[in-house]
Amino acid sequence: MNNKNPFGRKKEVAPLESAFKDLLKAYRLEDKFQEKSVVQSWPEIVGKTIADRTSSVFIKDKKLFVKLTSGPIKKELQMNKAKVISLIETKFGQGVIVDLVCF
Repeated sequence: MNNKNPFGRKKEVAPLESAFKDLLKAYRLEDKFQEKSVVQSWPEIVGKTIADRTSSVFIKDKKLFVKLTSGPIKKELQMNKAKVISLIETKFGQGVIVDLVCF
């Protein structure tokens, strides 16, 4: 009798986090999940002041686009672009975001 599971499932119990990561990897959704996590975590990354003046955040081609309602905040964010990207890389890993575009 063949002990191999016909559905390709693992028989041992796995922690939920590990199972979720395996699922994302199997469906090649890791990058998209990380991008959505960055957008969701925007207020935590930049703080309440900047988050309150942010009207839109999205990612396209590994570039983070941020629409701000305040000119001075936009200028400040542009000057500290490297620091924001560094904060994102610390939290989510290298290569999730390669550039920050403020408009």
